[in-house]
Amino acid sequence: MKISVKSIIYTILVLALFFLLNILMDSGIIDGYYSGIIMIVCVNVILAVSLNLITGFTGQLCLGHAGFMAVGAYSSAIITAKFELPFIVAIFVSGVAASLIALVVGIPTLKLKGDYFAITTLGVGEVIRGALVNIDYVGGPRGFRVPMNTTFTWSFFLMVITILVIYNIIHSVQGRNMIAIRENEIAAEAMGVNTAKYKVMAFITAAFFAGIAGALYAHYNGFIDPPTFNFLKSVEILTFVVLGGMGSLTGSIIAAVILTFLPEVFREFQDFRMIVYSLSLILLMLFRPKGLMGTKELSFKFLDNILKKDKV
Repeated sequence: MKISVKSIIYTILVLALFFLLNILMDSGIIDGYYSGIIMIVCVNVILAVSLNLITGFTGQLCLGHAGFMAVGAYSSAIITAKFELPFIVAIFVSGVAASLIALVVGIPTLKLKGDYFAITTLGVGEVIRGALVNIDYVGGPRGFRVPMNTTFTWSFFLMVITILVIYNIIHSVQGRNMIAIRENEIAAEAMGVNTAKYKVMAFITAAFFAGIAGALYAHYNGFIDPPTFNFLKSVEILTFVVLGGMGSLTGSIIAAVILTFLPEVFREFQDFRMIVYSLSLILLMLFRPKGLMGTKELSFKFLDNILKKDKV
């Protein structure tokens, strides 16, 4: 199997970042509070990148991503708290459960277009939240205590895996078909693209990773309740995508990092920090209406030069 120099360099950079952060956390240079925020950043990156697949690359506005996150959170919580199975099993089950819900929902709803699909996904997210309120097995409105199994290692490498999987999907034949649907669905159908198939595929994949993000969040926080996964959570995830650039994985990552840390940076302003946070978003969207990256990706030009001579 051919291994490119570019892949080796990226692998080294990712591992270097992981070990650097690990050392800083273990030594106390990054304290427990900010270590927790970094883990939330990883969760938010997973949510943003996965939503970008369906919204940014396939062009289907989804307002129910928090619902799939909730399915993953509660599924994993049941696996670890009720059945006392390993965390890795809970992570897998959380993704599968969310993707199954997405399959059931996606087949009928993805026939809808534009605002109708967005409203339907909004309704699905609220139905999931409402159902959880009325299920006493998982605590109902009182919430559910969850073992705190999420570590930085789990968060970081699941984030990396999510980015790699979505990146490879986008740069495959299936990804090109998804982008074709975004650009012009009628033209894509005329060229023989099975639009329903690829929309459902993107929807299920996005839900799978949202479920995994939910599992990580639940086992980091140690407690989950239905209001955590309300409509505002879906809007927050969508904000990451829009701010970073719909159709840019790099943009989603950067936006998730910035918007997770920004409220903490402004915490000293106390009551005014959310006003400053909101104004920052408004100003950014005024001057960069297509988001930070638009549809572009951040890359290292020197790697492209290396690729031309790559014979590994």
